[in-house]
Amino acid sequence: MRLLKTFVFTVLPLSFALAVAAPRVAGFDQGQPPRARTTPGFDVSAMDRAANPCTDFYQFACGGWVARNPVPPDQARWGRFDELQERNEMTLRSILEKAAAPAARDANTQKIGDYYASCMDEAAIDAKGIDPLEAELDRIGALHDKSALPDELARLHSLGANALFTFGSEQDFKDATQVIAVADQGGLGLPDRDYYLKDDAKSVELRNQYLAHVRRMLALTGESEQQAAEDAQAVMDIETALAKGSLDRVQRREPANMYHKMTKGELASLSPALDWNRYLVDVQAPPIISLNVTVPDFFKAADELVKSVDLARWKSYLRWQLVHASAPILPKRFIDENFAFYGRTLTGTKELRPRWKRCVQYTDNDLGFALGKPFVEDTFGADGKARALKMVAALEKALERDIRDLRWMTTATKKQALVKLEAIANKIGYPDTWRDYGRLEIVRGDALGNSQRANAFEFCRQLDKIGKPVERGEWDMTPPTVDAYYNPLMNDINFPAGILQPPFFDRTMDDAVNFGAIGAVIGHELTHGFDDEGRQFDAKGNLRDWWTETDAEEFQKRAECLVDEYSRFTAVDDLHLNGHLTLGENTADNGGVRIALMALVETLGGKRPAPIDGFSAEQRLFLAWGQIWCQNRTDEVARMLAVTDPHSPGRYRVNGVVSNMPEFQKAFGCKVGSAMVNRHQCRVW
Repeated sequence: MRLLKTFVFTVLPLSFALAVAAPRVAGFDQGQPPRARTTPGFDVSAMDRAANPCTDFYQFACGGWVARNPVPPDQARWGRFDELQERNEMTLRSILEKAAAPAARDANTQKIGDYYASCMDEAAIDAKGIDPLEAELDRIGALHDKSALPDELARLHSLGANALFTFGSEQDFKDATQVIAVADQGGLGLPDRDYYLKDDAKSVELRNQYLAHVRRMLALTGESEQQAAEDAQAVMDIETALAKGSLDRVQRREPANMYHKMTKGELASLSPALDWNRYLVDVQAPPIISLNVTVPDFFKAADELVKSVDLARWKSYLRWQLVHASAPILPKRFIDENFAFYGRTLTGTKELRPRWKRCVQYTDNDLGFALGKPFVEDTFGADGKARALKMVAALEKALERDIRDLRWMTTATKKQALVKLEAIANKIGYPDTWRDYGRLEIVRGDALGNSQRANAFEFCRQLDKIGKPVERGEWDMTPPTVDAYYNPLMNDINFPAGILQPPFFDRTMDDAVNFGAIGAVIGHELTHGFDDEGRQFDAKGNLRDWWTETDAEEFQKRAECLVDEYSRFTAVDDLHLNGHLTLGENTADNGGVRIALMALVETLGGKRPAPIDGFSAEQRLFLAWGQIWCQNRTDEVARMLAVTDPHSPGRYRVNGVVSNMPEFQKAFGCKVGSAMVNRHQCRVW
């Protein structure tokens, strides 16, 4: 998740929304969309009272919800995050349909309204066919030799295509006050490098299905079947070679593996087959003194490919990258084929999503801070921000006490940890300064053009940061997002308004429920500053070792306990979780719930509230934690996420945490030897 994920290297949303194409919807509905039912912060009907909480707490907390909430046909998974996301989408739809009315509007309302209306006008998109993409396809076809590759890569990157590598800006790991350029691995159409490299039967079958998908997509652009088949094989060969040169996800979780600062000349020597000066001129990058080449071996592999692969095959690959990136906003035949592979085959989704959901999502992706402003006014406001900040303060106080009381950490390292905790900035609800979209042109009736211009706007905005001081007030998530994150380079936690609603934060509920839900999530994000990745950055966001050797060894021993525990859990069939991939999130889950419980006890001040719904305050906290992770998933998406997602499935986020907590054992009277009482309980924070 990003929520609950945090690292800039693997930025994945907590909810891990699956961006599959939407179905055809006739016309543009100007009517008032229905409002989704608000789900309470704690729901006794979601429970399975027949289950034993000491045997399977997830089933006890969520069994009723799981039984009543099968995965909808247009989803690959369905959980409490998804419920809230759908409710938020309905609010956004109402905002957008009003904004789309051709009346007197301010600049932002015009942009979000016309973007959405253009996306919704499927008839116009279908009538244009492939024409809006022809100029870009012709540009690729006109490439005269491989020396022109930097020009086309620059063009495709500005349009949002993930061709060969990625380029942008980021904070300097060793000087977090400054922004530098960054070049990273990329260029793949499958979700992860391992999809190209594993030789088990399922992986081989999926690669064959992907090859057929690429062929069908290229044929839809007008290529003959034979040409499309040849081009698809070229794509597969190039992407497989790129995968072999890429770091895997576990390796990318180690900051030292992702920081290789070089001069522009050193990059040119590393990868001489690409004219980097030409590329940087084409993308209109500011003067670059140095940049982070995250994975040098990848660029060596890419360089060999540029040298060895002929121009015709590169054209095939570039055409695919363009079509692949554009597919969600192309005519229905492209959307259908795109969904057939990325939705049905890859994730097990049975039906395309309604078009309005897709268009709401795309508007939020491209104009999220223009759309987010009316969303905040409708759902959150200044009073919501004040309430959330009060809870954050309670969680920070609990984490401070936790650090001070740790027996395994020396005084010297504790002192540095407390300095870092004190420095964490709290971004709640929405930014203080809203993003300016004044330079982004949105034209009603030009859906693909709007998407391309929005991608170019964001690409240029990122490059414009290079060589400048960091803007610490900036947000990486739009206000309607149902998610949260910690950024180790900024040393801040970020909670959009989209998640600060029931069932995560419910003003009608008791403190125990709110601390068990949003409180544990806040604690989770704070703990990310001290997980296996975050702990390597100091209070200012610099990559610096501030731990004594003894403390680092003690931390590692405790972290390995979590690696071993979660590696025993089965994701689907015979596929186990990767405890190394999920270590940061599991550390944060375990620490977050413990900190939330400490904050609740402090807030209650020694009082013991009367049971509510038959449960004590401590029990309600654990139940609230359990219920935010109620979910159902298709086997296909469970298999995909086991490889790509640094978060454990909901069942193990719940049971994995409570089985490590003697406080849970006491609250529910669990006996030693119960399934929810680990013989060797893991604890870092």
